[in-house]
Amino acid sequence: MATQDMDEARDTYAGFIASLKWAVPAIAVITLIIVALIAE
Repeated sequence: MATQDMDEARDTYAGFIASLKWAVPAIAVITLIIVALIAE
């Protein structure tokens, strides 16, 4: 039972890391655009 839980946890973690790889750069770009708009 514990092995199955660990496999599910690894799958969840892998999905979370994959999401972060896309989310962090996207948030950075949005932030830069907003800062540029405010600075004008």
